[in-house]
Amino acid sequence: MTVNLIDNKPAEVELTSPPGSGVVLNSVQSAVHNSVQSAAEEPVSNSASDFVRQDDWRAPDCVLAESLRFAYDTFRSNKVRFMLTALGMMIGTASLVLVVTIGMTGKQYILDQIQGIGANLIYASYAGAGHRITAVALDELTVDDVAAVREQVPSVVAASPFATLNDRISVGNGKEQDISILGVFPEYVKVRNLVLLAGRFFDSEDYQRRNKVGVITEKLAVKLFENPISAVGQVIKLNGLPFTVIGVFKERVETFGQSEVEDNTMAIPYSVSRFFLPSNAVNQIYFSVASPDEVATATAQIKRVLQFRHRPESVYNVENLTQLVTLAEKTANILTVVLLLVAAVVLLVSGIGIMNIMLATVSARIREIGIRKAVGATSREIRLQFLSEAILISLSGGILGIVIGLAIPFSVRFLTAYRIPISGLSAIIAIVVCSLVGILFGTLPAIRAAQLDPVDSLRYE
Repeated sequence: MTVNLIDNKPAEVELTSPPGSGVVLNSVQSAVHNSVQSAAEEPVSNSASDFVRQDDWRAPDCVLAESLRFAYDTFRSNKVRFMLTALGMMIGTASLVLVVTIGMTGKQYILDQIQGIGANLIYASYAGAGHRITAVALDELTVDDVAAVREQVPSVVAASPFATLNDRISVGNGKEQDISILGVFPEYVKVRNLVLLAGRFFDSEDYQRRNKVGVITEKLAVKLFENPISAVGQVIKLNGLPFTVIGVFKERVETFGQSEVEDNTMAIPYSVSRFFLPSNAVNQIYFSVASPDEVATATAQIKRVLQFRHRPESVYNVENLTQLVTLAEKTANILTVVLLLVAAVVLLVSGIGIMNIMLATVSARIREIGIRKAVGATSREIRLQFLSEAILISLSGGILGIVIGLAIPFSVRFLTAYRIPISGLSAIIAIVVCSLVGILFGTLPAIRAAQLDPVDSLRYE
């Protein structure tokens, strides 16, 4: 910058700038010209107070608005560099939003699977005679225990025991098939949350009349009768007695044969299966309560009732799925945290990229910084200008990333039947994280720019 004075008046103002300064330097040059003209028009004073820069008293909102305007002008003159720098933040922010969505989807999927088994489910079984040394008769659960629990635990809304039998049935062409028979109550379909694919489940009338009816699994229906619909009305002989198939069912959640329901299973009324059983003992009893909040209390009450009705040394396991739900939630939360750490690494790399670009920008604009300081810009204003640029880069990429991160689950919900959960909180967190990244990684370049000496900056080539 060259200023020639004639009779204490500015005669010529010449500004030289390095190539590439663009719109920002033109704005600074105009400010220099206006400042010099104003100085020429005002009388010279020897008072120290006249030398105090008016910019030092500028309102903060004006400083911020000017910094944002300079940042916008810089981005307009360097669109490609700005877009490439913001790309990293866009990917990192989209990853953060998608990670939260994936974590919520996984948790919801696990909880849905448990709900398919029965979130309100309580199951009781006989564990043995405890530490008794002498041999005693088994003290197994019976159907009378079901009635006692229903009477003494009001929160139980449905219950069904099951007793297992095994038989072999003819499948044609001289072949036989092993089949598992379950003697259950009509409420079994409700307690176990089964899905009926065809026909119906036997009701209380079938149970009381001891009708020889039953329902079979989907896989058994396909194996014997090709499809579930054609299986309804067919007759299967169990222990020489004809049983009419009135329905086809499946478990709502695939248990892969780990429950009492196997691939080749037929459920019949317990009142009928009692003819084939040596006693009224049952393998296990299922209970269902009205609300998940009552599961823990009902579990303790059921155990007390069973212990009271049997020998003191007998041991009974009364359990529910609450622990499984808690474990599933913890697992999903841990998985989400791990994925969030991965997304945080992406944001960290993006922040380092922003810092490198801003440091390079400071080096390329040393003369511009010197000119701004020469016309009265304070170190605070220079620092705020470069910090605003870093935050603007970070927020621009972050907003685009949030849009992409939310658009994907919305598209899945719109185009398919899957109801993927969407968290608005993740978008808010992403905005906060983007702002922090811009502030943290833009501070060092901003401080370096503010510390430059104006005289050395003007001499910089």
